[in-house]
Amino acid sequence: MRMDKLLAELGYGTRKEVKKMLKKGGVFVDREPVNNGAVQVDPEEQQVSVFGEDIHYTEFVYFLMHKPAGVISATEDSVHDTVLDILEQEDAVREPFPVGRLDIDTEGLLLLTNDGKLNHFLTSPKHGVVKVYRAVLEHPIEERDIEQFKKGVKLDDGYICKPAVLRQVPDTHREVYVEITEGKFHQVKRMFEAVGNEVVYLKRESFGRLSLDEDLLPGEYRELNEEEIQLLRDSVGEKSQGASGDEM
Repeated sequence: MRMDKLLAELGYGTRKEVKKMLKKGGVFVDREPVNNGAVQVDPEEQQVSVFGEDIHYTEFVYFLMHKPAGVISATEDSVHDTVLDILEQEDAVREPFPVGRLDIDTEGLLLLTNDGKLNHFLTSPKHGVVKVYRAVLEHPIEERDIEQFKKGVKLDDGYICKPAVLRQVPDTHREVYVEITEGKFHQVKRMFEAVGNEVVYLKRESFGRLSLDEDLLPGEYRELNEEEIQLLRDSVGEKSQGASGDEM
């Protein structure tokens, strides 16, 4: 990777600003000064420092966000704030993008990464990655709703959803868990509309084997650790146990 590209991706400024910084003589590779932005460097194998501070670079970044209501799951929008507006500058410059989408008024677990291959596998319907939502409904569910979700709910456009799990949250009246393996537009809300109910509040609690970090408040995020990244990779191709009738 070119040195100027590396430093720009790490948030040290634009390519032009980085070139000016290099001329000041504060950038070193393996303790040798570098002042030319065209110099090739392997940041994962070589020691790079900027004005005495070692930098740590990996090709891909992975963030776990507690998405708040009121922002959209997009990289840019002319009207609403996006989830990228929540990121710190040094994270935003790595150009991560949301893995799938959550509606503007839906809260909960949202993944962001610049790993396009993993994003594709996690969002492809054929891989059946399980997503679990917690919903507050206008009316309590009935046994027939549970059976209908298990068979596959028919949406307003005629699409028949894949089998899903619906179950009551213990000790509640109108709160439920919904487990799906696809992600159609407004799917969870439309599924309940199809059975004569309405979603009042919706929150995604897990994506594959990864659950929302309870320490993250709405609008907060953090990097995933190596174990969590592996959990995501292991999620690809997993089938929902609940859809076969077993408990989650």
